[in-house]
Amino acid sequence: MVPETLAASANGFASSSRAWEALTPPLAEWILDAVSSMGFKRMTPVQASTIPQFMKNKDVVVEAVTGSGKTLAYLIPVLEKLLRLEEQTKRHHVGAIILSPTRELATQIHGVLQSLLAFHGPSAAAMKPLDDDNSTGTEKLSPSSSGPKVIAQLLVGGDTSTSQDLSYFLENSPSLLIATPGRLLEILSSPHVKCPQSSFEVLVLDEADRLLDLGFREDLQKILGRLPKQRRTGLFSASVSEAVGEIVRVGLRNPVKIAVKVKGIDGGQDRRTPSSLQMSYLVTPASHKFPALTKILSALEPPPNKTIVFLSTCAAVDYFQHVLSSILPSPGHRSFTLLPLHGKHPAKARIKNLAAFANASTPSILLTTDVAARGLDIPQVDLVIQLDPPSDPKVFLHRCGRSGRAGRKGLSVVFLQPGREEDYISFLEVRKTPITPLIMPHLDVTDGDARAATKAMRLTVLSDRAFNDKAKRGFVSWVRSYSKHQASSIFRIGDLDWEDLGNAWGLLRLPKMPELKKWEGDKSLGVDMDWNVYAYKDRKREDVRKQAIAEKNEASTTADMISLPHKKKQLKRAWSDKLDARDERETRRSKKRTKRDRERWEKMTPAEREKQRELDSMIEEVKARKAEEDKFGTFEGFDD
Repeated sequence: MVPETLAASANGFASSSRAWEALTPPLAEWILDAVSSMGFKRMTPVQASTIPQFMKNKDVVVEAVTGSGKTLAYLIPVLEKLLRLEEQTKRHHVGAIILSPTRELATQIHGVLQSLLAFHGPSAAAMKPLDDDNSTGTEKLSPSSSGPKVIAQLLVGGDTSTSQDLSYFLENSPSLLIATPGRLLEILSSPHVKCPQSSFEVLVLDEADRLLDLGFREDLQKILGRLPKQRRTGLFSASVSEAVGEIVRVGLRNPVKIAVKVKGIDGGQDRRTPSSLQMSYLVTPASHKFPALTKILSALEPPPNKTIVFLSTCAAVDYFQHVLSSILPSPGHRSFTLLPLHGKHPAKARIKNLAAFANASTPSILLTTDVAARGLDIPQVDLVIQLDPPSDPKVFLHRCGRSGRAGRKGLSVVFLQPGREEDYISFLEVRKTPITPLIMPHLDVTDGDARAATKAMRLTVLSDRAFNDKAKRGFVSWVRSYSKHQASSIFRIGDLDWEDLGNAWGLLRLPKMPELKKWEGDKSLGVDMDWNVYAYKDRKREDVRKQAIAEKNEASTTADMISLPHKKKQLKRAWSDKLDARDERETRRSKKRTKRDRERWEKMTPAEREKQRELDSMIEEVKARKAEEDKFGTFEGFDD
């Protein structure tokens, strides 16, 4: 199904059509009061285009630049639909669901919703928080509340268990669920949670392209199977066009596609990011990246108050949160608060650090992964630095869009290593995401700057052996991420300068890894040190390390005392043991392969199984033909 397209330009949208009072049907007075108090004097183009269509019972596919106000564009119609129902939603019946790929985005949506509902008397009176933190969605109903109202529940996991969420649902009967796929599926699996045709109104997929990706596909299919087909559905994203092929599967009926684009300054090519956002690149060796980051932070005027630095992996964040402070601008110049955030942090730590960054009044840096790349509306982000391009090219645009939101000027810089990585510039142009060289501020990063940064990071690593452990894990995870880049013809492991990379990370030596087996360079990176005296700051870990060294030395001394004939006998027996161990390993591998094949077969659909049978048949045919050719060739040789 190809949706009808309603295009609008964010630059040339008539201001008269963007008045909240001009909407048809008109909005409720309390919504007008809410948006006015939130500082939204006029609708954004995406809101002016989407709200009338969604309120008129149209399915919508909305593609709009990041930071364009998509959240209110679907929250307002959802609330209007629920509150204008002829009959109040029955107990334990769900009226609407808003689905998000991440807990951070879901929490943010819930916060905006609560800000709106604070202006709706019955809904506001119904909510009595259990504590001062409304972000968890754990409120309880006030018995005195009456009249049509919307009760929302946040379902993201982490702080609450499934049983706690279900208990809250049964007690308070929320009509609107804001959730991530996994926890929502667990709740909908309960026979007590109902989404009947008579009461379910609307489904919204925020960051729809990601929800339609393979990672969420299975959960999303199960969720859709539990929802009525006769419903209104909205898909919202900055790059939803890449998921339009999945619209039929999601169940949209006669949808309207709303594409709000931003024209370039010269009126030329459509942009997929706000015109206030400058997207640039800097070609620099790996060892110059961190000095370049420091110089950008020092040279920008006015100084960036909020900066997001993207790394490839969680383990890289865990390492650099300790060593990056050693090379950031000194307190005498500009001091920065460094806050880490990644998907493997506990939920409470993620919420705490994200809130600290969002509310920061002093210069702060969020050191993060792609968990913060999409959907989050962090106010006043001035600078985005991508130390490495994302493995998934679609995420590039979302990373950039953390800055330059709501008309505020922003700068995004991606670092590229000289050589093949420079082809990424052309690659982005093909994807209609052009980037330009970084001209201002002008940077002059020297080899001396790079050596000084490496030295500073190594001094930090030498202060605690635990940092070296984090460095090894982070570097290995980074290499694996690099090797899985979707633009594999541009980002190739074989092109990496291992010595320069090791110095860029401040490593004391390169870790043992398959990618370095054939590399004949200096794995010690020129660092001469006594590893036996390199200690952990944590006394317990250090005691364990010393005990291991003592046991190893004792075993070595005992071995030296064994007589030579006995040594030979031991070696001979050891060789036999190795053969037995090898056979045992091969047996275990065979059993694992068999188990994996059986599990994969059980998960296949009938069509996939038929395709696999055809493939197996073809393989057997090739093997038989090869065996016949080998046999025939041997016979001819004998005849000669």
